[in-house]
Amino acid sequence: MTTDASEAWKQWHEHRVETVSAPYGPLSLTGTHWLEDYPDGRLPDIPGTWTTDGDAVRLTAAEADGLSVDGRPFDGAVRLTADPGPVAAARVGHGERRLVVLVREGAWGVRDFDPAAPAREAFRGIEATPYDPRWSVPGRFTPYGESRTVRVENADGRTRGLGLGGELAFRLAGQELTLQVTVEADGSLWAVFGDTTGGNSSYRFRFLRPAAPDAEGRTTVDLNRALLPPCAFADHFVCPLPPPGNSLAVAVGAGERNVLRGAVRSPGS
Repeated sequence: MTTDASEAWKQWHEHRVETVSAPYGPLSLTGTHWLEDYPDGRLPDIPGTWTTDGDAVRLTAAEADGLSVDGRPFDGAVRLTADPGPVAAARVGHGERRLVVLVREGAWGVRDFDPAAPAREAFRGIEATPYDPRWSVPGRFTPYGESRTVRVENADGRTRGLGLGGELAFRLAGQELTLQVTVEADGSLWAVFGDTTGGNSSYRFRFLRPAAPDAEGRTTVDLNRALLPPCAFADHFVCPLPPPGNSLAVAVGAGERNVLRGAVRSPGS
């Protein structure tokens, strides 16, 4: 069982490295621009004019701007709703770059993904602790009577709502611990948590995605699969920080710890 679990973890880790280093993975994000910060509609290093238009974004550009919409050269004006993903399928492109429209609590923005981003070139892997069965423990999920939203600081310094659906309880290193968790559309859980290694031997906070609980609320809390949040790979993500109660007073020496980076080669080197 341990051998099988260890092999499964290795495959999971390899897939994670492939995913984050893909051409339009999180390492390729070079900017998130909120339209409210640019009343003239001119975004940094992005052609065209981008303005809020009710429940959408209006893009106006000339053919000389070099933008494409739906894979075709663009000239004129178009209303854009939020891109559902994946990044490679974003409606607007500029060469190999993809310009992703997003909205957060009514604020519209544009994300710039560039496969040639320096962070992607500097990426050397994800530092992660090898699988250890001691970090995989039983957990029990108890839903709240109704969903809750708490205001938490995000990685960009702004405060936004984080929806929470219940509490996940588990025992680790002799301690009874709990995490407030979000319930995803497929029933799986999502936790944003910190621990005493944060900012020291691991990134300041991490994500955890336990499987959907069974009818009695049972699931597995496998900290071997603690994830680095997207903002660990690029500064331009707006990841939520841990909500109240999710900063654990234990050292979680498991899972993904830090992003490994090397020097970026200069042109012509």
